Amino acid sequence: MSTNPTQSHDFDPASLKLFAGNANPELAQKVAEALGIPLGHSKIGVFADGEIQIEIQESVRGKDVFVIQSTCPPVNQNAMELFIMLDALKRASAASITAVIPYYGYARQDRKVAPRAPISAKLVADLLVSAGATRVVSLDLHAAQIQGFFNVPVDHLFATPTLARFWREKMGTGEQFVAVSPDAGGVERTRAFAKRIEASLAIIDKRRSGPNEAKALHLIGDVKDKTAIIVDDMIDTAGTLTQAVDTLIKNGAKQVFAVASHPVLSGPAVGRLIESPIHKVLVTDSIPLSEAAKKSGKIEVISVAPVLAEAMKRIHGNDSVSSLFD
Repeated sequence: MSTNPTQSHDFDPASLKLFAGNANPELAQKVAEALGIPLGHSKIGVFADGEIQIEIQESVRGKDVFVIQSTCPPVNQNAMELFIMLDALKRASAASITAVIPYYGYARQDRKVAPRAPISAKLVADLLVSAGATRVVSLDLHAAQIQGFFNVPVDHLFATPTLARFWREKMGTGEQFVAVSPDAGGVERTRAFAKRIEASLAIIDKRRSGPNEAKALHLIGDVKDKTAIIVDDMIDTAGTLTQAVDTLIKNGAKQVFAVASHPVLSGPAVGRLIESPIHKVLVTDSIPLSEAAKKSGKIEVISVAPVLAEAMKRIHGNDSVSSLFD
């Protein structure tokens, strides 16, 4: 897959508007630059009691409007910003409103795991559509079935081709590498990465004992004297990741890297990565890094702005989005 902005589409920037919330302004600016359009003018304020106030400060009547906003920490603040901005655009008579959500919060609550538990990922989907989204774009959903929670089209983009291309250019390919899935659920993603860098595949059998608590138990596959690359969709507290690193080192891995789409990096995550023998972590800019993460020296960011911009151009031009990944 190419991650360069499109060359092949008839693109009329005058009929497209891009707005952004406060979740990730740097990514929003990169997407706007890749599209060749300015970010739309809006004002996001907060009342004294904490209520969010949004004003759209230019006409969007009859336009295709895209709103880019990751629902990353602070999750609820960013989600409410997104809902209110969607509602404002709907009431301003936009022709279509696409919510571009690089990181979809609440995605881990995609099914009932206990009696009387909510399915919060479905609730967020309902709120997005009720607020005004006529289409949704997201990157590496934690669970692919979340697409089915929506009654509007969903374009599910993937960071694996971008991360794999970066790896091929910087590190090379071949059997000296082994791509490692940190759990059984991530095997498909890891296999896709392994195929692109011509590496072998390994799996760590992980058992979860509670929220943000996991224990790596068993390694399936050969990592001895190889450079291991752990492939995951997100790094939250980094507990799973650092345990996986220890397991790989104990089983003879020469060096351990990690690639992940979403650097959530909650709580002790950055400290754990600094203390871990992991060599480098490659992540996308779907979520902005904290200052501590930037200074850690172990995290490198690869931008997905070209992929998001390409998808938006294709949606606007009624072209195929799935062919991005052919």
